[in-house]
Amino acid sequence: MRHRGSTIEELRASVGLRIADEQLLRTMAAGLDDVEELLRDTARSEVQAVHDAASHLVEAGGKRFRPMLTLLAGEFGEGNHSDVVIAAAAVELVHLATLYHDDVMDEATMRRGAPSVNARWTNSIAILTGDFLFAHASRLVSDLGTDAARILAETFSELVTGQMRETVGPGEGEDPVDHYLTVIAQKTGSLIATSGRFGSMVSGAKPDVVTAMQRFGDIIGTAFQISDDIIDIASPSHESGKTPGTDLREGVRTLPMLYALADPDSDPRLVELLAGPITEDDLVEEALTLLRASTGLDRAMVTLSDYAQRARTELAPLPAGPARDACESVADYLVARTR
Repeated sequence: MRHRGSTIEELRASVGLRIADEQLLRTMAAGLDDVEELLRDTARSEVQAVHDAASHLVEAGGKRFRPMLTLLAGEFGEGNHSDVVIAAAAVELVHLATLYHDDVMDEATMRRGAPSVNARWTNSIAILTGDFLFAHASRLVSDLGTDAARILAETFSELVTGQMRETVGPGEGEDPVDHYLTVIAQKTGSLIATSGRFGSMVSGAKPDVVTAMQRFGDIIGTAFQISDDIIDIASPSHESGKTPGTDLREGVRTLPMLYALADPDSDPRLVELLAGPITEDDLVEEALTLLRASTGLDRAMVTLSDYAQRARTELAPLPAGPARDACESVADYLVARTR
């Protein structure tokens, strides 16, 4: 189990969450410690191969944004800390399970600075490990009641539908931008929406607060992906800590690219480059230069700002205080991190 002091420092620098209140900071740090312990317990297995594969990503860490939002949403109710921790661990298990499956589909070799499970072992092991974590998430949530179990099942359906939509692509006559926004709402927004919903629901928050946290999570989840899309194009690696152009190399058409392609005045060379994956470094740099000069990046920024404002609006039913301030900071951060 991690030392609480180190968790507090992680929270201070956490993506999106700017917590000024010391008491809330301590509460969140203690909750995250409990979540980490439950995640490790859940990943344990008497079968060594299962234990090694299931623990791989748990031990690799990560932002833990979904459990943090669950814990934060729990501050709007009257407690039952243990149930909020269970809910927080469950949503993180679902997230981790999707990463195992995504790495197989994307033929990834690295995840969170370590070899991906499919690369270290096999695709079959990665798929089965994801299934193992999905099963344990369902087991945890079953202790929270039938409503929670139903919500998680509906979230599974949204996640899979989003992945299917992405894999198949837009249908004939379907607007590519609308298709993309729907995909990321289902693939990313749905689980973050459930995080906010679970935390407030199991802590006994009022129905309007539960609805607000669900809607806030849905919008913020989609906005996070748009923010990442922008950063992958606009931010140099020394600022973002990531290698720009990853989406270009993988042939993924993100929102700024789709907006650029929809512009009738878009540079023909850019249209040519965006026809498929780009493998050569000099071509990636050329595409990044053209994208940075295109209308696509500006339009994506406008869309991101709109989502951030919508997210803040959803927080209106929440009582004033440090927890609400922390939620508002997420919306502010999404825009600020792209500038």
